[in-house]
Amino acid sequence: MTASPPVPTPLTPRQFRAATAAVMMTILLGALDQTIVSVALPSIARQLGGFEWMAWVISGYLIAATVVTPLYGKFSDLFGRRRVLGAAIVIFVLASVACALARTMPQLVLARVLQGVGGGGLIALAQAVVADVVPLRDRGRYQSYISIVWVVASMLGPVVGGVLTEQLSWPWIFWINLPTGLLALVLVETSLRKLPLHRGEARIDGLGALLLLAGLTAALIPITRVGQGGDWHEPANLAGWALAAVLLAAFVRQQRRHPEPIVPMALLANPGVVAGCAMLFLLFFNFIALSVLVPLRVQMVAGMNATDAALHLLPMTLAVPCAAFLGGRWLARTGRVRPPQWVGVVLVPLALLGLSFAPATGVAAMLGLVVVGLGMGLQLSTTLITVQQSVPRAMIGTVTGLTGFFRLLGGAIGIAVLSTVALLLLRAHLPADVHAVVGESPSALLGTARGANPASDAAFRQLMQVCALVALLSLWFVRRMPDLHLHDTHHDSHADRAAAPAAPAAVE
Repeated sequence: MTASPPVPTPLTPRQFRAATAAVMMTILLGALDQTIVSVALPSIARQLGGFEWMAWVISGYLIAATVVTPLYGKFSDLFGRRRVLGAAIVIFVLASVACALARTMPQLVLARVLQGVGGGGLIALAQAVVADVVPLRDRGRYQSYISIVWVVASMLGPVVGGVLTEQLSWPWIFWINLPTGLLALVLVETSLRKLPLHRGEARIDGLGALLLLAGLTAALIPITRVGQGGDWHEPANLAGWALAAVLLAAFVRQQRRHPEPIVPMALLANPGVVAGCAMLFLLFFNFIALSVLVPLRVQMVAGMNATDAALHLLPMTLAVPCAAFLGGRWLARTGRVRPPQWVGVVLVPLALLGLSFAPATGVAAMLGLVVVGLGMGLQLSTTLITVQQSVPRAMIGTVTGLTGFFRLLGGAIGIAVLSTVALLLLRAHLPADVHAVVGESPSALLGTARGANPASDAAFRQLMQVCALVALLSLWFVRRMPDLHLHDTHHDSHADRAAAPAAPAAVE
């Protein structure tokens, strides 16, 4: 972390508003696609056949998005946010066309993988743009706006997906990405031209990129298979993890040797970066898993249908952006990052423990989910800002991509681990006669307890306690986060101020 580029050229108010609109539209494009597809999956599988491929329509996208996110961050530092973000949008839109034209489930899965390659850059690069254009003290507030866009997409996605599927046909859930994507592309191309481009000698680590993609894919496919009901000790899964360990070890060795590494090893020696990525990993470990397991608990214990169970999750999903907004205002007034972080990491395990003693439905469950969402929202923006301020400006794209990777990785591992724990607990709590009937099939076990089954309730109560124990680990990491005082209104990070002056940056 030596020299660092100077502060970016300030944008005019009009340019700033246009850049903000570009960021919000890009995030809406990425977030809407992740929520609009799931509701149409049964119709897609009926029309195209191949129900065994249905889960991979979602998983293929998530795996691809996860493995490419660190690459987008690095490339945006080398070639500029506008160029790389524009390329991600183009890939995403073209892949959406391929999805709409798919005539078999394998074709759709392949198109979704390509769509994930584009989608992996949308959210992370939009957040990096926020770090480029928003003054430091206001950054928490704008991160909260991002959360609001995400929640709007989460609420509108299932509704829009259902309407398009029922009134038109399922390909329209992908055709709708064309006008949205083209508008986002126009906004990006026209509004981000004034962003500085800190161009140096761009030496792409092709071997490192290949090792990273192959290693992460080898690790995530078995994790995803476990989350879909497979056994951890299946030979194929064990072989995948062994291959991943070899490839990722080779990737680390390559990064130490290459002059322009994709993930600079100095980042992994930075305490603020390591602690922040660990906190985001743990946060999304629980968040993504709860997004699946809380509705599942309501269906099993209270006998609700899928739609009503999904609505039961709204208290948590709405509390997250509200807390992120409040955290941003807190930062703007005090300039202190640690207080909202501490409140967040304390609230989450306490609320999860409370949920383990509360019934599946009712006021107590609603309040518990609200407090969980508040705790998570207070951590989101403050942790990202702290990580971004822990590195020189030339590495903001790289480190933002790294945080996005750990968020996605935490979600993928969280849903696999906690789904497995849920199945184990259900097997332990189900009466012997019921267990003998359903056997070891995950789908049979999950379908058994529909409708006020006390055994299922006991299993999910223990699962909430497991989630609380995981959340407690954040207390250790938050103590290792730097205590930033954001009293300046400029863009320079603490690492920048410690660095020597550099040559003027070009403009994209």
